[in-house]
Amino acid sequence: MGKGLRRFKPGVAPKVHLACTASLWTVVGVLLFYRGIIYLADADMLWLALPGIILGSLKSRIVLDRSATKGVERIKRFDDNTCIGAVYSWKTWLLVLAMMSMGFWLRNRSVFAPAIGTICIAVGWSLLFSSRHAWSAWYSWENKSH
Repeated sequence: MGKGLRRFKPGVAPKVHLACTASLWTVVGVLLFYRGIIYLADADMLWLALPGIILGSLKSRIVLDRSATKGVERIKRFDDNTCIGAVYSWKTWLLVLAMMSMGFWLRNRSVFAPAIGTICIAVGWSLLFSSRHAWSAWYSWENKSH
């Protein structure tokens, strides 16, 4: 990037990246969880929230915890003034785009609404539960800098 353009780069400290990734996982998790509850409530099948939470807990422990930990360790190696977009690797951004596209596609199909609701709860809960790694790293960074 040329010297003149550097001043427009949205660079931030690693602790901001940690707060950003924790916030994104939390907000998206809550929104998906809420959307799942709405789907299940509309179908009068709220009892499916429990299997969704169980599946989400398994996904969190088996898949997302490892990804969250790797992401936190990657962010901890950032220099100050690293671009905010680097909070995720380009491969992760592509995965996010693919997952959003799949969610959009599923919601616009004649898929059984309780299945979509259970999936939303599972994915939302797994994101929310695994966000604890980024929140913990951010909290530790905050306390280390005081």
